[in-house]
Amino acid sequence: MSAPTLAAAPLTPLPGHGGTGEPVLQVRDLVKHFPVMSRGVVRRRVGDVHAVCGVSFDLHENETLGLVGESGSGKTTISRTVLGLESATSGQVRYRGQELTELSRRRMRPLRRELQIVFQDPYASLDPRISVHEIVAEPLRIHGRYGPGAADEVRELLRLVGLNPEHGNRYAHEFSGGQRQRIGIARALALRPKVVVLDEPVSALDVSIQAGVLNLLMDLQSELGLSYLFVAHDLSVMRHMADRVAVMYLGRLVEIAPAHQLFARPAHPYTQALVSAIPLPDPRKERARKRITVQGEVPSPVRPPSGCRFRTRCPKFAGQLTESERTACVEEAPALVDRGAGNPVACHYAESVQLL
Repeated sequence: MSAPTLAAAPLTPLPGHGGTGEPVLQVRDLVKHFPVMSRGVVRRRVGDVHAVCGVSFDLHENETLGLVGESGSGKTTISRTVLGLESATSGQVRYRGQELTELSRRRMRPLRRELQIVFQDPYASLDPRISVHEIVAEPLRIHGRYGPGAADEVRELLRLVGLNPEHGNRYAHEFSGGQRQRIGIARALALRPKVVVLDEPVSALDVSIQAGVLNLLMDLQSELGLSYLFVAHDLSVMRHMADRVAVMYLGRLVEIAPAHQLFARPAHPYTQALVSAIPLPDPRKERARKRITVQGEVPSPVRPPSGCRFRTRCPKFAGQLTESERTACVEEAPALVDRGAGNPVACHYAESVQLL
């Protein structure tokens, strides 16, 4: 007889992280390191890639939480680890109070219906050998839900995402990029999930069709009551989509705030640099605005800087801090807490600045 499963103790919602109601997804102190192996016949572990380091956030019902940052900041690793596609090095991921990181593949399978993903490349994520109808129906077959009426359900899913149900017998290569992404969305919705991870869903699409896909996602969220974890590097897209935005740099969260607050008055120097790079539609304002730039390259995640990871590129560290203040940045990693800006910021000397 197997031992009884004990209910996990509830996690306390994070202070200052916004949202209403109970969190549907809770991430606490998530860590994901990838081993670095030596070359040669006998390979041994010589280090680790610090992809995600102590990340915590909540995702609430019917909310879109945006996750932004430069390439290599750990955004996609978080999304894959949250879904169990990558195993966590340490930390907790809970869906409606149930711990996910300790579940076997068999025990995780029923929860796959609740947690789905839309990938970045709409063509690479679709099987070119089967028809669109079979692509959308595949999750139903895998989970034993393709019964009488399933064909009509697939047709309804295609209609829901703005495609002609009569085209279900076609193949993925016969559709445009935007249409292929709609097919991927229909497949993700086949099992009626509650949480959908959107891994840069429009970055591979032409600008002219991005708006259509984004508006579709917003309509689906309202109609189906979905919660989105939206991964992107384009802040203009995030400004349009997200309720709250979490900013990542080199594996750590540096700021998290409601979207309107973060874009109006960012507090972390890295966030300020990202927001100041967003183009303004008014040419006069665009020419007169003050830009905040960062210098140099992102440090290696194998050997991240001590203390504040952003200090090697921080304009404030380079020219505005005293020697003792710079010492604190070098020796002490700043915690993600509210330092008077009204939202959690991981900077010893955070200061809100109005940019837009």
